Amino acid sequence: MLNIPGAGLTLMEQLGLANKADRVVNRGAFGYTGQGAREQDSPFSRLILYTDLQKPPQVNDVLEKSLLATASTGAEDTSALDVSTKVDFYRASDERVMTAITIQTDNNDLAFKDVGGVQTAKLNIYGRVTNLSGRRITSFEDPVTTTATVEELSAARDRKSAYQRVLPLSPGNYKVDLLIRDINSGATTVKAIGFEVPKFAPEKLGTSTLVLAVKLQALNDQLPGMFSIGPYKVVPNVAGSYKRGQDVGIYMQVYNAGVDQTTLRPAVDVEYVLTKDGKEVFKQAEDWRGNADAGQRLTLARLLPTTNLAPGEYEVTIRVRDKVSGQSLAPAAKFQVTSDK
Repeated sequence: MLNIPGAGLTLMEQLGLANKADRVVNRGAFGYTGQGAREQDSPFSRLILYTDLQKPPQVNDVLEKSLLATASTGAEDTSALDVSTKVDFYRASDERVMTAITIQTDNNDLAFKDVGGVQTAKLNIYGRVTNLSGRRITSFEDPVTTTATVEELSAARDRKSAYQRVLPLSPGNYKVDLLIRDINSGATTVKAIGFEVPKFAPEKLGTSTLVLAVKLQALNDQLPGMFSIGPYKVVPNVAGSYKRGQDVGIYMQVYNAGVDQTTLRPAVDVEYVLTKDGKEVFKQAEDWRGNADAGQRLTLARLLPTTNLAPGEYEVTIRVRDKVSGQSLAPAAKFQVTSDK
């Protein structure tokens, strides 16, 4: 178009106020001089923009120094927040694993203040992820707010608040240092968590972390947000405790499973087995009808009712056997059922 006279002209070029050659040499309407010039189109602004895009995430020096100072003392603050943490892993590719870091606090430990007639608790969460050599991989900082009306405050204090940050990491060993501060009371907790990101080998049967969830529901038409994993919202129960009558959400992904080419359904046998004191109390097979996942990833998501379960410690095991390759896995997780009173 540049070399065809009169073709593809802009309004400025039709009025004779610009030349098509200006597009190439960054002059006139497309440069930083002349009629209709934009400062952001100048080569200097473009260079600054490019440089900014290459910068690593900005470090919060104040929180970083506070984190290092508190962690170096090694002392445990008994007045600090009671924080539970959990790290889950989901395969993204052969070289990347989505690592979900979940933080859970008891609302009873948080300080609620009246803000415009609404009882509000605020947390500030700062995290720094490093590898074995101590090199920073990434850092994050987020405010978390929990609200309740005056009438709901009593019931809200009996519940928990959860936060999750998902990071794409390569397989290997890492540590995340967390600084969690109650903005209203000033109570601060520093916690260090070491974890190993697994490597999911291609062509080998594998599973994600077996997650026991306090909330498990399909997103349907809802937009993805925090706790979204594929088409589901999965809020992990970090404490692993359920009241009798509360459903136990079970979520897991299976990778590299075989597919029956005649039925186009997974050629995988899956059984959910629930045991108490080493004795089997429940067993059910997975029904693959209606499953829309690809053969590279199968999603297991179901709710386990606890209405008929006596209070106590339980273990749920998911037995997975690939009928094509003959490989099998049996990940398990424990949880507790308490009285519904």
